[in-house]
Formats: sequence, C-alpha cells, structure tokens
Amino acid sequence: MKKFFSVNDITDLHTIVKEAITLKKTPQQNNHLGKGKTIGLVFLNSSLRTRLSTQKAAQNLGLHTIILNANQEAWTWEFEDGAIMNGNTVEHVKDAANVLSQYCDIIGIRCFASLTNKEEDITEKVYTLFEKYAKVPVVSLGSATLHPFQSLADCITIEEHLPKNKKPKVVLTWAPHIKAIPHAVGNSFAQWMNQTDYDFVITHPVGYELDTKFTQNAVIEYNQEKALENADFVYVKNWSSFQDYGKVIPVEEDWMLTNDKLRGTNNAKIMHCLPVRRNVEISDEVLDSENSLVYQQANNRTYAAQIVLQKILENHE
Repeated sequence: MKKFFSVNDITDLHTIVKEAITLKKTPQQNNHLGKGKTIGLVFLNSSLRTRLSTQKAAQNLGLHTIILNANQEAWTWEFEDGAIMNGNTVEHVKDAANVLSQYCDIIGIRCFASLTNKEEDITEKVYTLFEKYAKVPVVSLGSATLHPFQSLADCITIEEHLPKNKKPKVVLTWAPHIKAIPHAVGNSFAQWMNQTDYDFVITHPVGYELDTKFTQNAVIEYNQEKALENADFVYVKNWSSFQDYGKVIPVEEDWMLTNDKLRGTNNAKIMHCLPVRRNVEISDEVLDSENSLVYQQANNRTYAAQIVLQKILENHE
C-alpha cells in the first residue's frame, strides 16, 4: 500500500478487516515498524476521533507524530497553479507539501468539502494537489467526498457483530440536521458497502440523493419505514443535497431515528460516525441503548488507521 484515499487502495476488504480485528489483541506487536520515522497529521478542519485515533495508531507502531492545525497555525495556502500571490494567501500548497515531506515519512491530511464549489469538491482539488506535490505516502483523514478511515472502522465494527447464519441487511438512513453537512461519510460508507456481499439499502427523502459514483447499484428507498424492515444494522447520517449542491431542502416527514422506527428491524444495531446531534438525528433512547455501536465504531478508528499505516510502513521497509 502506497497511499490511502478510498476502498480502491486496498487489495482485499475482507482480509484487511480480519487483520485489523486480530491486531486489536496485541496492538503494539509491530512497534518496530515506525522506529525512527515520523507521521505528520495536517488538519484544515476540526477533528476529535480522527486526530486522536490516528495519533494512537501511529504510537502503537512506534511512529513519532507531528500535528499541524494548518488553518490556525500555518500560513494561508494557495491552491491555484500559476497564481500571482499578492492577496491573502502566503504559501503555495506545492511548497507546503514539499517541505512537510522532508520532515515526515507519511502525511495525513484532512480537507473537507466547502459545499460552495461543487466542481472543486467532487474533483478533490485540495487533496489531489497536496498528494501531487507530496514526496511521501499520503493518507486521507477525511476529504471533500470520502472518509476512508471511518468506513474501514465501520466495516470492522459490522464484522464483529454479524448475525449468525444469515447475510446481514445494512441500511444507511439520512437524518435531520440544523445545518448543511458534507457528503463524505455517506459516500464513503456506500462505496465500502458496495464491496461486500451484504444487502445494502440507502434511504433518504427525495432531493437528498448521493452521488451515483459512490452509491452505484445500491437499493434506494424513499420510504424510511420500508427501508428499515428486517434491518440488522442501521447507520444514521445527515448530508446536504448533492443535486442542489450544499443546500438544505425542507423535509416534512420526521426522519429522526427513534425506538418506534426500529420496531420493524431485526433488533438492529445502531451506528453513527460521531459527533451526533442528540435528539435531532437520533434520540437519546436509541443512542444510549444496548444496541448502539457508536463507541465501538470510535474505538475501531484506531485499528483501522493502524492496519493501514502498518501496510504502508511494510511497503517501505
């Protein structure tokens, strides 16, 4: 493995999930791999789980960690090629990426969607330019369209709770929110689920269709109650409109997940990437129930990051 941006950067999803689960038993068994090496974690956006889990994963592998909150602690970056930098930007991304590559053996970068320029977001302008100019392996800590570490952690969590003797039904359901939210988690979860043999259904109100590049042939159901029937796992996440890019389209129906909504499921396990707007996206009764896997997902973020970083280090030994 030379980089990590999406599910396409791994050779076998089932194998890497199994390896991550095994890794949890002895997480420091390969701490020699990172000896004398450094990972730089660059954040253009806020983070809790990604920041801390990736740092812990790196430490388990013996890596030194440097964290840069680029929007607060670094010079303002310029992303336009050939730009005359006589305005507010101070350092070009090509210079920043090159310099960081001299200090770090691996670089992780978080760069969310702006939700204002669709073309720049869907082409991953920020991430792509950074990866282009970096001279070391780059991993995504969450980008404009995808969140691969989260999705790998989700796959690990599902694998650990699979129902016996049946193919699981996994439902990704849209949920309300107070503001416009990017599509990365929904896109990414759909992309990874499409690599499994699970029965996968996406449910959302009309107007909230995700990019078909990521949903592909997943079943789309606009009736949430119907979608939830016999579900084994229910993944809850908000996202803004993709067609009417970045907009919040009014929805009359109540899409918040409650115990009443779950009555038709197969005693479904509940998932959410966190942070979550309690009693807006999901009710307290659901989040705090025995079927909630949200903290297991958060814990598995460490092992998702660790198995990926381990593969990269092994490739560069």
